[in-house]
Amino acid sequence: MKGMRLYLIGSATVLILYLVAQYYKPKPTDWSPTYLKEDKIPYGLYVLNQEKETIFPGAQLKTSRLPVYNTLKDQHYQKTSYLFIASSLQFDKPDYQELVKFMNAGNQVFIAAFNLGKVLSDTLKLETSTILSATVKPGSINFVNPALKAKSGYVFDKGLGDQYFTNVDTSRCTVLGKNNNGEVNFIKYTFGKGALYILPNPQLLTNYSLLQPAGAAYAAKALSYLQTGETLIWDENSTKGNIENGSILRVFFKHDQLRWAYCLALAGLLVFVLFDMKRRQRIIPVLLPLKNSSAEFVTVVGKVYYQQRDNSDIAQKKINYFLEYIRLTYRLKTLKTDEEFISSLILISGAQEETTRQLFTVINTIHHGSKVTDTLLIELNKLIEKFYNQAK
Repeated sequence: MKGMRLYLIGSATVLILYLVAQYYKPKPTDWSPTYLKEDKIPYGLYVLNQEKETIFPGAQLKTSRLPVYNTLKDQHYQKTSYLFIASSLQFDKPDYQELVKFMNAGNQVFIAAFNLGKVLSDTLKLETSTILSATVKPGSINFVNPALKAKSGYVFDKGLGDQYFTNVDTSRCTVLGKNNNGEVNFIKYTFGKGALYILPNPQLLTNYSLLQPAGAAYAAKALSYLQTGETLIWDENSTKGNIENGSILRVFFKHDQLRWAYCLALAGLLVFVLFDMKRRQRIIPVLLPLKNSSAEFVTVVGKVYYQQRDNSDIAQKKINYFLEYIRLTYRLKTLKTDEEFISSLILISGAQEETTRQLFTVINTIHHGSKVTDTLLIELNKLIEKFYNQAK
């Protein structure tokens, strides 16, 4: 008993130590590119959001989770900057048209995204690619403007600055930055009094980049092209989705652990239902035995005749039924029950002569109008049953 107690205490101690170690174990770094201003993970925008007052002094921040068309339609913005930082953009033609009206009115748009979407890429005739280099040393990027250009360029690891434009119409845009291979990676388009800035490397504006001296310097200079305005619209429609997505399950599908738990719960419930349907036997209905209506009929008829005490009628019916049996079974006529008939019946039926003659003696007695007493009726019934037993 003492040994078992020590074993249980030791097992419980080991289990508690394991749970504590798992609880305080450092969580693995989440490298998901969320581009959300509240995320402190490497590819979040928490640092940029904290430094927005320094980069955009005096500007009022307005976050939008609506598409571009819904955000800008009939708003008449002035001295406003529109900031897009995402993995990909999906503008449609109405979005692009409203964006052009917005810039023609003197406002500015800054886009940092790997994928610009079909409408924007086809309209501006832009194509992007990524540097594929086998060298260990990463390449550098820099600005074209001598006032912003660094002497040795800006070098980033993990391929943060490897995206560039492979097809650029320089007659329509101004080149603001290049990589060390001379490939364009930062451009500007002029629309009326406003401008559109496009950077194909959104990770240069994330926490991982801004926490490095080169990354902080590059981001500050790139965003300095946006003139100081009254309002800064920070797009979250490309990262969080439309604000109209009010599904109660959005929290579950936002986190991998909750999403897997939700799917496993549904799968478990489905398996339980299928298994329970297969194993559980349906209720067997109670089937009442079929009623013997013939027996009930005989009982009722017997009671009626017993109450009336009409022995003559009962005897006559039994005789008629017996004679009908002889006609059907032995093919004999029963109009006359004389000696010839009795001899033929004895020969054909195989019944004993004594029994047969006694039976027809009683039948003839009843036919001649004798009173049918209970004793006579009983004797008739016994002789008929005896004949049935002896006959073939």
